[in-house]
Amino acid sequence: MSSVRDVLARLLLDFISTVSVRLPDDVLEHLTRISKVEEPGFAGLVYEAMFRNIEVASQRRIPLCQDTGVLEFFIEVGDGFPYTADLLEAIPEAVVRATEAGFLRPNVVDPTTGRNTGNNVGPNLPWVDLRIVRGVDHANVFLYLAGGGSSRPGSARVLDPAQGLEGVVRYVLEDIAEYGPPACPPLAVGVGIGPTAEIAAVLSKRALLRPLGSKNPDPKIALLEEELVKAVNTLGIGPQGLSGKVTALAVHVEYAGRHPATVAVGVSTSCWAMRRGHLRIEKDLSARVLSHGGVKLG
Repeated sequence: MSSVRDVLARLLLDFISTVSVRLPDDVLEHLTRISKVEEPGFAGLVYEAMFRNIEVASQRRIPLCQDTGVLEFFIEVGDGFPYTADLLEAIPEAVVRATEAGFLRPNVVDPTTGRNTGNNVGPNLPWVDLRIVRGVDHANVFLYLAGGGSSRPGSARVLDPAQGLEGVVRYVLEDIAEYGPPACPPLAVGVGIGPTAEIAAVLSKRALLRPLGSKNPDPKIALLEEELVKAVNTLGIGPQGLSGKVTALAVHVEYAGRHPATVAVGVSTSCWAMRRGHLRIEKDLSARVLSHGGVKLG
């Protein structure tokens, strides 16, 4: 009889392979919609290649991109979910299996030796961010595949509070203008605002987990998101940096309270192949992928 960890590892293997091979439904819908607003020319050719890429990856069940990134798991576990420790142990096991099966390219390099570990497991990787939720008996597992090119624009900085939100907007635009073109746009942009650089950076990555186009519940932050996506799209970078009307699929902002003497801003981006997913695991070990319709696990 299979152990709980083995069952979870198999579920996670199927989940990882799905995220590597297929775009989530919201990302595919956004790409389809924005491709229609671009003018004929280079932009049209880029989108044609993108959709052909998506079709071939799905048909052949191979990764959407040769750079399958490093794996980042953001997990929300209910205090009534009985298998938290098993889930955490199953994650690296599933990652190794997915690498051996060809759904992941070995991308983890030990920074002290320069050697590739060969299985996408290394010091503090795969990355796991864990939150406990009271009154819930299931686990929500969010996975993000952080490709190298799309991670290059990632940055965080503490600004003078006198710069206010105007300084935040300026920082985001300068960052995308300098590093966005080679990051395989159109990009999804996550922005974090908070008291310190590391808090802002984590919030910016969490912002990428939200469904594209969703609004922050705070009306002022939602308005900032609208202003940012309009501003980023005025840069004219366009698909694959070859110019166009749409540079950002969406801009999402998450925030924390700040210190009176600081306002920190973090930026994270995803390339057009925004490979993220949402898996819900119930306490009876049944599971479903909420981000990708029609996926059967096991």
